[in-house]
Amino acid sequence: MEVHNVEIVMSAVSPSQYPTDGQPEFALVGRSNVGKSSLTNTLINRKGLARTSSQPGKTQTLNFYHVEESFYFVDVPGYGYAKVSKKKREAFGQMIETYISTRKQLRGVIALVDARHAPSQEDVMMYQWLDYYNIPILVVATKSDKIARGKFNQAESIIKKALEFNPENSTFQFFSSQTKAGKDEVWQWIEAHM
Repeated sequence: MEVHNVEIVMSAVSPSQYPTDGQPEFALVGRSNVGKSSLTNTLINRKGLARTSSQPGKTQTLNFYHVEESFYFVDVPGYGYAKVSKKKREAFGQMIETYISTRKQLRGVIALVDARHAPSQEDVMMYQWLDYYNIPILVVATKSDKIARGKFNQAESIIKKALEFNPENSTFQFFSSQTKAGKDEVWQWIEAHM
């Protein structure tokens, strides 16, 4: 998909603030610093619409990006942030759970993991929780330009095994914001789930 028109329309913390036009939504989840903003910016051909931050855990609301006036990307707060209080983490958890488990417009979730490492405990919990709710999942292994071509099968195997990957409900894709590898495949998955 060629994207020409994107705007951030709202930051929400509760259902009363979500968009009301009924258009499809795709949520992006992952640890802080896994590359959600970089993936978003690559997909929408923008340098800095989704702000990348050297300080993980900056996103503290659900940010709705309206794409081509036809659907939304929903940037979800990153997890695994050390600097956030337990109370705030619980509030984030509640906000994310409410959105993901109740939102009828949600067509799928793009779950980002770092291609260079085994998924964290939080990655595994998030994946299994999404799978439990039977939400279509695209697992995107970011920073794939940092691993040798010959190690892709091994990296994919480590990630899938840790997640207890369910092929009936999930798709796997390597991605690099540096080389743009995987961008077209991510778009194909999104278009297939519209």
